[in-house]
Amino acid sequence: MKVSIIGATGYAGAELLRLLLRHPEVRVAHITSESHAGQSISYVYPHFERIMNQPLESLDNIEAIGEDSDFLFIGLPAGYAMTIGLELEKLPVRIIDLGADYRFHDTAVYEKWYKIEHAHKDAKCVYGLAELYRDAIKDAKIIGNAGCYTTASILALAPLVKYGLIDTDSIVIDAKSGVSGAGRSAKLPNHFPELYDNFKAYGVANHRHTPEIEQALSDISGKPITLQFTPHLVPMSRGILSTCYAKLKDGETAERVDGAFQAMYKDEFFIRLRGRNAYPETKYVRGSNYCDLGWHIDERTNRVIVLSAIDNLVKGAAGQAIQNFNIACGFDEKLGIDMIPMYP
Repeated sequence: MKVSIIGATGYAGAELLRLLLRHPEVRVAHITSESHAGQSISYVYPHFERIMNQPLESLDNIEAIGEDSDFLFIGLPAGYAMTIGLELEKLPVRIIDLGADYRFHDTAVYEKWYKIEHAHKDAKCVYGLAELYRDAIKDAKIIGNAGCYTTASILALAPLVKYGLIDTDSIVIDAKSGVSGAGRSAKLPNHFPELYDNFKAYGVANHRHTPEIEQALSDISGKPITLQFTPHLVPMSRGILSTCYAKLKDGETAERVDGAFQAMYKDEFFIRLRGRNAYPETKYVRGSNYCDLGWHIDERTNRVIVLSAIDNLVKGAAGQAIQNFNIACGFDEKLGIDMIPMYP
């Protein structure tokens, strides 16, 4: 398959390129970057030296790139993918957007949370969280790749919601991310002296991933779900640990919780059930497409606490995009992304 990466010099784009270069059914046709057009990818990212020295193109030629590609992976900030999708609407090229433009069933929700008018309201798109939307992904022309915080949190809570074990009004998500999730552009809060030896919350009560988590869990539940989500920034480069709390319904037991996770994920290669009383860690999934889950039952408060660990650049971005690509192409879902996590 001929694929192109639009926005190849962001962290997610570069990670996507690294993974696609080891995919046996892929040929990378075009890579773009507005800030580095004309330079080789190995000049911008020296870790590609002797592996790939292809020049980066600008978006001036997007129609020609679309005509020369079976798939476009778009790794651009919110607001850009929708204009590309609209421009290439009549071409057979399929799109996987690593941003937020195509993640929402209702574009009004996107406009409310992202403060951007949606230019492609009638797009035929599906949400790209492979384990939950696999059937829809198979034939989708546009796939809105799930976000990083959302992937960790949705996968943690989905079994509890699906099997009706919790009071959905009681959900609280407390998640921590490495700084690569903020992107490569220089920002004062991510400056080393500001970040090092520090730990902080941000986006309290208004983070843009909140409605995305609510949408997926509402799909599973069959009724609207509103929840509390608070993200935190950790002074490390990769990884997300999401700690999710919910009140168990009266009469539900630890064994029922165990059974829900087993029933939902026993055949999912990329979800590793660490089990009850386990403590997933970001280092155990670093550089991989795995999501590790562990859960605890607090009998004193009648709450279930689920811990979810992913690599935000892989399962939270590039790896998940390739998992979606494999599904859409009819390939083995693990193809090109079944690597062992890096440790330590």
